Amino acid sequence: MALIKNGKFFQPPHGGSEDFKELFARVAAAGVGRPVDKDGFPQGPWTPDLLAAAISQISVNPTGIELRTVQLWFENNDKGISSNNIRWLARVLGCNDPEAASAWQAELSAAQSRLVAKRRAVRRSWNDLRGEQDVEHQLPAVPEPAADNTQGGRFSIARVSEAAFSSKSFLNLPASIFAGAVALQFVSYFLGIHSVTYADEDGIEKQVGFLWAPNWTFLFIVLMPLFLSLVVHQIADWKSTGRSRLIANAADSNQLGDWQQRVDASSYTFAAVFLICIGFAGIFQWIYVRLIPVLHGKGNYAIDWGSKALVRPDEIGVVQQVAFSGAAYLYMSVCFYLFVAGLILLTTLIDDFTHLEESLHGQLAAGLTPLAEEVGTTIMRGVFRCTVAGLLIAICMKLQSLYVVVSAPNIWSWLVSDIGSVPTRLGQPVDWGEYSMPTHYTSLLVAFLVCVVFTFGVTRIGLKGYLDIPLPRMTTAVLFLTLVYLLIGVITGFTVLLGIGIVVALYGLIDPGFGTSKKGLRDGGYVL
Repeated sequence: MALIKNGKFFQPPHGGSEDFKELFARVAAAGVGRPVDKDGFPQGPWTPDLLAAAISQISVNPTGIELRTVQLWFENNDKGISSNNIRWLARVLGCNDPEAASAWQAELSAAQSRLVAKRRAVRRSWNDLRGEQDVEHQLPAVPEPAADNTQGGRFSIARVSEAAFSSKSFLNLPASIFAGAVALQFVSYFLGIHSVTYADEDGIEKQVGFLWAPNWTFLFIVLMPLFLSLVVHQIADWKSTGRSRLIANAADSNQLGDWQQRVDASSYTFAAVFLICIGFAGIFQWIYVRLIPVLHGKGNYAIDWGSKALVRPDEIGVVQQVAFSGAAYLYMSVCFYLFVAGLILLTTLIDDFTHLEESLHGQLAAGLTPLAEEVGTTIMRGVFRCTVAGLLIAICMKLQSLYVVVSAPNIWSWLVSDIGSVPTRLGQPVDWGEYSMPTHYTSLLVAFLVCVVFTFGVTRIGLKGYLDIPLPRMTTAVLFLTLVYLLIGVITGFTVLLGIGIVVALYGLIDPGFGTSKKGLRDGGYVL
């Protein structure tokens, strides 16, 4: 007997002798608990994605359920179901009706007990048979070969990179970057390059120690972990909440694809970025900026902690200098690969949302706009925060690359003197000499990439009129921070703009809505 309860297809439990696997296969194929169409027919059978989304939407189940757990129910294996998940599955099959859910809970529990009993009986008979064979033949039992988990699953740098951003705790990746930065600072102290001074051409004692370089301290201790934590949180929210809620409205989820397929589609992009970051920005740059000048005793680069062996050969040897700078540049290249990989995942997320929204609009006549507004607003707020954090990273890198070529005892004195020159030399160009500054180009690339990702988000999501985001304010903030970056060191008095830019960036990180209303929060949404 089939009924309709709460707009969903319902069948009462039969009370038969099926085990859990047999019972679940039958009700999943029948679409019990699925929404019905206008003729009263279920909208197709259950799939792992749809069932996981339905269970995760149960209001009293805040933790949801892992997709892999649901997939195991569909597979032909000996895996059963936990008592806690029986409760959630019974609510879905019972169409959220208390009496029906109670009946299904009893039926599922009995089916699970029959599955456990059947497994024990099979295991017992197998052990008896093995014992008889051992007695007759006196041969040691040969263990069955373990399943080859790598078969058909070749190494993919895209999957490895995505897994680094998909750990259960959003602190794992940022904490690893933080720990690496702290380790480098301790080693620099032991080698005596944490504080390095030398007299420049004007006779000024200039501080160029490792701990005085913001692009090696503040950047990797604060800004890079901040950026990575924002990306990790954004991806986790999309995979566990936003995507599941959109898929739950699909009439046919098989046409929507899954998240892993979209990540795999960018495999060549991840590989190219890995080659550039590790091979060129890391190894190649280290050889020409650090290794060759130290070995030849001269170079066209400004003196800093990585060139101490040139000016103070009695305090640090060439081997120690080369080894430490090599480790530092390897760490830097890995960090910036993770940085760009995070940007790739953000673009993948934006593209995934756009594809889902367009596909669902084609399947559903109405009812999707409020949900799409909530999810799209969350994504754009997260992308804006990541963009602000990325621009702060670029600003920090450019400040250090310019400081090493100016005549100032330390970076703070340089900034203070720039503020003091505002009344007399405001807006005048600055002469930086003839030194080469490769970090200046790297910082420009960082600023360019984050602005591209933000622009991609604006064009694909932000321009949709129904979103609850202050797009003009966000765009103005990004443009202003980009202007601040470009004017650093170009005109006298840039520090004033830098101070205002830092205030704007901090406000944007705390409140990406810039004081506007958050409909998602008022309606119980999950705005990041």
